[in-house]
Amino acid sequence: MIMKFSGLGTIALAVSVAFGTQSVSAKVPLKDVSYVSEGLIAAGMAIEIDTYCDDLSVRLFRGLNFLNGLKQHARDLGYTEDEIDAYINDSAEKSRLEDVARGRLADLGAVVGQNDTYCVVGRGQIAAKTTLGSLLR
Repeated sequence: MIMKFSGLGTIALAVSVAFGTQSVSAKVPLKDVSYVSEGLIAAGMAIEIDTYCDDLSVRLFRGLNFLNGLKQHARDLGYTEDEIDAYINDSAEKSRLEDVARGRLADLGAVVGQNDTYCVVGRGQIAAKTTLGSLLR
């Protein structure tokens, strides 16, 4: 699930090659583009940690750049602004991604009602230099 920033260009190129020969009508639903959905899950996890851990916060500018990068990745794959906006504004998909993010936080040791556990998870992700960790300070 956790991705590093360093491979963005390589991943974008590989996915572009893989999808480049398909027609626009053959695009997979944007929710099935792993790089985008996994990025949104990581961002959601960072927001959740920011909410419950007073010692850590989201790196706002890095987070905005990260989200803009996800949007650009979708554009590079041929998705239109309308398709991207529809995905971003889909409440059912947003709820699904939030559930996945909370589940992954729980898998990492975060316990609802025990805010310190969110801090432990966040610090661990920062130390491990994961995408999630890079979105926190």
